[in-house]
Amino acid sequence: MTELMLTILVVWLAALMLGLPMFASMGLAAFAFVALAGMPVDIVPQKIAQSVNSFPLLAAPLFVLMGNIMNSAGITDRIFAFATACVGWVRGGLCHANILASVIFAGMSGSAVADAGGVGSLEIRAMKNEGYDAETAAAITAASATIGPIIPPSLPMVIYGVSADVSIGGLFLAGVLPGLLMALTLAAMVSVVAIRRDMPKHAFPGFRDFWIAYRRAHWALMTPVILFGGMMAGIMTPTEAAAVATVYALILGLFVYREFDIRELPKLVVDTVETTGTVLALVMTAAAMAWCLSIARIPQLVTPLFADNLGNPLLFLLIVNLLLLFIGCFMEALAAMLILIPILTPVAATLGIDPIQFGLIFVLNLMIGTITPPVGVVLFITSKIAGISFEAMSRAIVPWLIPLLVVLAAISLWPPLTTALPNYFLGQ
Repeated sequence: MTELMLTILVVWLAALMLGLPMFASMGLAAFAFVALAGMPVDIVPQKIAQSVNSFPLLAAPLFVLMGNIMNSAGITDRIFAFATACVGWVRGGLCHANILASVIFAGMSGSAVADAGGVGSLEIRAMKNEGYDAETAAAITAASATIGPIIPPSLPMVIYGVSADVSIGGLFLAGVLPGLLMALTLAAMVSVVAIRRDMPKHAFPGFRDFWIAYRRAHWALMTPVILFGGMMAGIMTPTEAAAVATVYALILGLFVYREFDIRELPKLVVDTVETTGTVLALVMTAAAMAWCLSIARIPQLVTPLFADNLGNPLLFLLIVNLLLLFIGCFMEALAAMLILIPILTPVAATLGIDPIQFGLIFVLNLMIGTITPPVGVVLFITSKIAGISFEAMSRAIVPWLIPLLVVLAAISLWPPLTTALPNYFLGQ
């Protein structure tokens, strides 16, 4: 069976090269393996159905819907105004406000794409109006958008937790310190660049102006508190927190800020269904593919190969980082995650790498992939918003990859950055 599966993997990769959709190629590969191995083909639909019979997976569409409602209810404007009041008075103030707004919005959306397309459009417009060049505005927006899936809640972490059988609550906790560290390293680079380029800054706001900005954004700022506090207090699971946050966003838009038109809700639901449908198509076919890999003993073949030749966990993490950074340049993050999880996680477990730490390394690598050419989806979004070519965007993002790679190295070399909070709160 191993030889058969390896042959099918080669054909599958060739199908991908020819442009066959990822979910279709994985599904066809699973059917081909089962049929050629002489097993009943109805096993594949059964495995596909089992993969979505998951309570934690319900969090995915709820987080997507919450982010859509937040974008449509004027909440992003209030968040950016508050961030500008906090840090807009330092040199390169709107760059710092861009990063701070992404940190706040990360606690609501859980998606780099939602961050870039939501608050990112507001940030780029404000920066261009204040005299920043479009490339700088777009590059900082794209880099800070990667914080979205690291600070909880996080759609990629939900998918990783379900696929690798790792605590989603633990992954959420593990993302807090790396997410904040990403913001700090980006802000440090902004400080250096701002002085060199003599970037503009706002006048220092008085207490009254700061209070007004905070008061306008207060209830929006409570969203991460409700999500995180509820999960840490044990009041709700991540899935229940996603449902509560979605209802809370709807209440804010309809009754508190009154900027959300209920007639927009059907469209947002349809958008959510479309996004979720794409994600679930990948999850379902990847589950069938993973089962085939397991039956063919591919993980059992790969694990000794790595473990015997790479006895050092740090050397394995170095190879994984390089592999994921390379794959992230050419493959959509969730697809890469679903393909590689069943192959790499058994090796990490054999080498004694904490599954929470490995999950964060996995997710951060692929989020960096969203801002690297040639297929970085966040680059496409920000270049379109900023009105610049994809080539110009690809050049502009290069320096801003450095702070993110520093954080990736930090969480790879020092496990407590990702394991301290889960160990403290959950005993994991």
